[in-house]
Amino acid sequence: MTQPTEVRENPIAVTERSGVLFPDRLARYAAGWIAPEAAVSAVVDHYWHVSWALDDGESLDQPIIDLPAVTVTIEEGDAPAPLVVTGVHARAWRRTISGTGRVFAIRLRPAGLAVLSDLTPERVADATVPLTAELDERLHTLMVAVGTETDPIERARVAGRAIRERLAERPPTATGLLAGEVVDELRERVRRRTGPALAERFACSERTIQRALTESLGHGPKWISRRIRLQEVALALATRPIDDLAAIATELGYSDQSHLTRDFRTTTGLTPDAYRHAVGSLAASSRDAPAVTPPRTQR
Repeated sequence: MTQPTEVRENPIAVTERSGVLFPDRLARYAAGWIAPEAAVSAVVDHYWHVSWALDDGESLDQPIIDLPAVTVTIEEGDAPAPLVVTGVHARAWRRTISGTGRVFAIRLRPAGLAVLSDLTPERVADATVPLTAELDERLHTLMVAVGTETDPIERARVAGRAIRERLAERPPTATGLLAGEVVDELRERVRRRTGPALAERFACSERTIQRALTESLGHGPKWISRRIRLQEVALALATRPIDDLAAIATELGYSDQSHLTRDFRTTTGLTPDAYRHAVGSLAASSRDAPAVTPPRTQR
């Protein structure tokens, strides 16, 4: 008898770089990360899940600066479609949550889309589209199989088994794997703006890195580095409301405060001060809002 795939679950914390621009709202949801098994970690960054039950007539407009990644979701309740693909967005994207619902997601690594689907990053760029058999039969079949389970942990196990089969049929390319390693490096460098140049670090040309990232994510290393850094900016602004903005800019490698402000406003539509004010107002109001049961943690 096959043993259940080992998976680990943790709640999504307010203090981590999740990309959620109003992290205090996480208390309103049951939300958790599920780490993938090692056998599929070349193509799956994380699974995550969230569920909510809002009051009648209540809705939450949730903007997100997500990690540059394609995400595939199973959606139930007040949701745009049963299965959805979300591509890499150039700006913060928004999701309006109302009523009741739940989502189970597979956030892909750069090599993942080419392994699990016949889509290209350009096909879903700046878009959130229903996943149908007509759009992509390979990925649709996978997600239908995952959706036969209801518990997030069981869904992660089914996904792991199905993805292992697809990896045997279509292994990740060297280009996709390189793109994943570069993204990992850029994520690690957010708070240490030093280190060898990427081409030196990976013993290849700058053009090779540019091509690997563009083919798998639709953007080059400068854009991806900027996007990851903006996730860290949002986290710092939300969790350190009285820290000096110029100091945060210096800490995160911006040339000055104006550079940070311009970058943040272009992506979110808000200045850092306006964002801090909005976060503070929502945090004050959410203290009186009912919380949902937190996600179960696998032990």
